[in-house]
Amino acid sequence: MHVLRDGARALGLELTDAEVGKLVQHLDLLDEWGGRMNLTAIRDRPSQLTKHVLDSLSVRPYLRGRRVADVGSGAGFPGIPLAIVAPEIHFVLIESTGKKCRFMEHVRDALGLGNVEVVQSRAEAHQPAVRYDTVIARAVGPVADLVRYAGPLVAGGGRLLAMKGRRPDDELAKKLNGWKVVAVHPLRVPGLDEERHLVELAHSHEKV
Repeated sequence: MHVLRDGARALGLELTDAEVGKLVQHLDLLDEWGGRMNLTAIRDRPSQLTKHVLDSLSVRPYLRGRRVADVGSGAGFPGIPLAIVAPEIHFVLIESTGKKCRFMEHVRDALGLGNVEVVQSRAEAHQPAVRYDTVIARAVGPVADLVRYAGPLVAGGGRLLAMKGRRPDDELAKKLNGWKVVAVHPLRVPGLDEERHLVELAHSHEKV
């Protein structure tokens, strides 16, 4: 598992043996369930480690606060790897597809992740009692759409984070009603020869 350890180290994370074990167990369960559920198109382990796990961990420095929502979490990326390395943060994984929620619940229970909550809902229908310090989404369409359906989940002073491939300048040129772009962070995912960017958004009335 040197690929995982070395990759995480390049991201500034020193993984414990327990964390490595849980990150790999998530992938093992993904393989086990994926055959009958089509949870991911990425089947080979080296690609899973880079495109799923290390890609997820690359955004760890940009999380703020103690309550984080992962919108459209799917098979649990980036939420579950982040929950493994940041046990002090409470993660809510929001996913509308029931079978994917069942999978994430199974992973949570198998890995003993007490800081993970799974919610079956569309983001726009989710009404949390307390809004989130950070809301993050991976591969979920245009930024303007994300702002519309996930923006209401973000607490005052919080951040909305969109994980993207290429820098989405065309998307950012559109009106983002009530929101502004704080920064577009280039991400270096170890072992991945593809562009990755993180768009950081805040409520437009807030000082940054």
